[in-house]
Amino acid sequence: MSTKPTTTDLEWTELDQRAVDTARVLAADAVQKVGNGHPGTAMSLAPAAYTLFQKVMRHDPADANWVGRDRFVLSAGHSSLTLYTQLYLAGFGLELDDLKSFRTWGSKTPGHPEYGHTTGVETTTGPLGQGVANAVGMAMAARYERGLFDPEAPEGESPFDHFVYCIAGDGCLQEGISAEASSTAGHQKLGNLVLLWDDNHISIEGDTETAVSEDTCKRYEAYGWHVQRVAPKPDGDLDPHAIYDAIQEAKKVTDRPSFIAMRSIIAWPAPNAQNTEAAHGSALGDDEVAATKRVMGFDPEKTFEVSDEVIEHTRKALEKGQAARAVWEKSFQQWRDNNPERAAEYDRVAKGELPKGWEEKIPVFEAGKGVATRAASGKVLQALGAVIPELWGGSADLAGSNNTTIDKTSSFLPAGNPLPEADPYGRTIHFGIREHAMAAEMNGIALHGNTRIYGGTFLVFSDYMRNAVRLSALMHLPVTYVWTHDSIGLGEDGPTHQPVEHLASLRAIPGLNVVRPADANETAIAWREILRRWTKEFGKGQPHGLALTRQGVPTYEPNEDAAKGGYVLFEAEGGEPQVVLIATGSEVHVAVEAREALQADGVPTRVVSMPSVEWFEQQDQGYRDSVLPPSVKARVAVEAGIGLTWHKYVGDAGRIVSLEHFGASADGKVLFQEFGFTAENVAAAARESIAAAQR
Repeated sequence: MSTKPTTTDLEWTELDQRAVDTARVLAADAVQKVGNGHPGTAMSLAPAAYTLFQKVMRHDPADANWVGRDRFVLSAGHSSLTLYTQLYLAGFGLELDDLKSFRTWGSKTPGHPEYGHTTGVETTTGPLGQGVANAVGMAMAARYERGLFDPEAPEGESPFDHFVYCIAGDGCLQEGISAEASSTAGHQKLGNLVLLWDDNHISIEGDTETAVSEDTCKRYEAYGWHVQRVAPKPDGDLDPHAIYDAIQEAKKVTDRPSFIAMRSIIAWPAPNAQNTEAAHGSALGDDEVAATKRVMGFDPEKTFEVSDEVIEHTRKALEKGQAARAVWEKSFQQWRDNNPERAAEYDRVAKGELPKGWEEKIPVFEAGKGVATRAASGKVLQALGAVIPELWGGSADLAGSNNTTIDKTSSFLPAGNPLPEADPYGRTIHFGIREHAMAAEMNGIALHGNTRIYGGTFLVFSDYMRNAVRLSALMHLPVTYVWTHDSIGLGEDGPTHQPVEHLASLRAIPGLNVVRPADANETAIAWREILRRWTKEFGKGQPHGLALTRQGVPTYEPNEDAAKGGYVLFEAEGGEPQVVLIATGSEVHVAVEAREALQADGVPTRVVSMPSVEWFEQQDQGYRDSVLPPSVKARVAVEAGIGLTWHKYVGDAGRIVSLEHFGASADGKVLFQEFGFTAENVAAAARESIAAAQR
C-alpha cells in the first residue's frame, strides 16, 4: 500500500470548491424536505464524486449511453444523492426540481438509484456490495468486448478501452458478495477497474468497531489489487488533489485493479452531526442544516441554493464531454475503416441482432433416447458458441456438472495465468465458488452491453444468488441462469442438494422467467426462445432461469409450442379430455405414463407440458384456454417440488402431486417411487379429480 504526497497539477478553483459545497447543501436540503434519507455520506463524499464527474471520467452528459464512456457505479446506493447531485451539476438531465422531489412518487430521484429510471444511473444499487460486483462484471465485459472487436490494439489505444469507477462504503465491503467479487477482480487482473472506499468508520449501529477490525487495505493487497490510501485535509475534509493523484496513479497500473482508501468524516462539515451514526440515515434537522450552511458560507434561510456561477461552471461538463466524444469518435472511425468486417459485426451486436442462420445451428435430438436436459443444454451452447461470438459464460466451479463450457480451449483468464487455455479474451468464465458474486457480475456484464452472458450452478444454490437474481429482474436484464440438478432426481447427494421449494420461490420473483424443460428438444427450443428474447426487437430484456435435470429423461418429438410456455404434448384419445395432466421437467414422462394407463382404462387424458409458467401467462387467453380448457375441471399438476405454483391451474377439483417436505439420500429412481412420483400415483390422483369434478 502506498500513501503519497499531493503533487497534482489538478486545476481546482474557488468555483470548484463552491460546487462541492453546493452538492452538500443540496443533499442536506433534499433529505430535510422529504423527512428521510441518507444525507451524511452524500455530504462527505461530495469532493470525491465531483472530482470523478468533473475532472476524471470520460463521459458526455448529453449522451449518457455513449459506448465509449467510462462507467460509474455507486455501490453505496443509500447515498443516492452523491450521484444525483453530480448528474444535476454536470447536465445529465436532472434539474433542481428533481432534487426537491427526492424520494417522492413519480420523481426521477428515488431513494436508491434505479437503472432505466434516471439518466446517468448505470445500475440499480442499494443492497450493499452488489454494486462492487456489478463493477467487476462491467470491467470483465469491457475486456471481452475489446477481444471481440480490437484485440491487437496496444494497451490503452483502443476505442474499446475505458475505465470502471466504483464508490463503496464500509457496508459494501462488509458484505460477503464484495469479497467474492474483489477476489475475482484480483485474480482476473482487471486493470480497468478503480474502487474508491469511503472509509468513514460509521454504520447504522455506530462506529464500525462494533463489527469490523481487519485491515481492509491489506485484505485488498492479498486479493492482488494495487492499493493506495489518501489522506484527508487537515480539517478532515476529503482532499480532491490527493484523490485525483491517486486515480491517475491507479490508471497507470494496468495489470491489477486499484483500491483507493479515502478516510472521510460522515456529514462533514455539519458542526454537531458529523461523525455520528444519526447522520447516516436520518435528516439532520432544520437547526443543523442551517448551522452547516453557515459553516460553508451559504444563507441559512435559503433552501436548494445554487448560484448561477456554480451551475454555469459545472455545466461546462457538457462541452468537455462533447470534445472527449469527438476525439473518441475519430479513433472509432479509424478503427472502423481499418476493420470493416469487425465493424459490421460490431454494428450487428450493438443493434441487438443475432447472426443470420443462428437458429439452424440448434441441434434436434432423436426421439426415444434418454438424455439429461443439462447435457442437451451443453450441446446447444457449444453449437451456438460457434456462430454467436458475443455469447459467453461459465459456472461457479461446476462446469462439468452444469455443462456450461462453451469452449474447452478458451478460458477467460489474464495474461500470465499458467493454464494452457488461458486467454485474456477467452470464452469460458471460471467464476469460482462464488455464486452470489457470479450473479451480480453477470448483471454488470449485461449492463455494460455488447455481449450476452450466462452462468451456472446447482438449482439449490440459487439461494446464494437470490438478491442478485432479483435485481436482474428489477433491471430487466437479459441474463441467463443455468441451474442444474433440479429435483430429488439428482439422487444420493441428499436433501442438502435437492431443491424442493426453489422453483416456486424463483417463480415468485416478478419478471424472472423460470424454464424447466421436459426433455432435450424442449431444452433446445427453450434456448432458442431465450436468445430470441435477448434481441431489441423483443423490447425490454428479461432474465431467465433454466432448471435442468442431472438424470436422463425420455426425448419426445420437438414441438415449437414449447416456446409458448405450455402446450399439449399428448392429446386425449377417444373423445374430449376427461382430465388434464400438467407437468414440468422430469415429471412430464411420469404424466405421459399415467396417461397411457388412464387411456387403457377408457379415460381420455390430455398431457400438458408446462416448461415456463411465465411464458404461458404471456400468451393470449384464447391460447391458454385451448391448452387448459375451462370446461375440463379434472386436472392434476405434477412437479417434484412444493405445489405452490399449481393451485391456480388445477382449481377446486384438481389434485397436485408435489413434494411438501425435504428429500433424502438415495437413488433418484428410488426417491421418485418412495415419494409418489409414479404413473400409478398420478393416475390415482386423476381419478380422484374426475370424481371431485362430477360432484
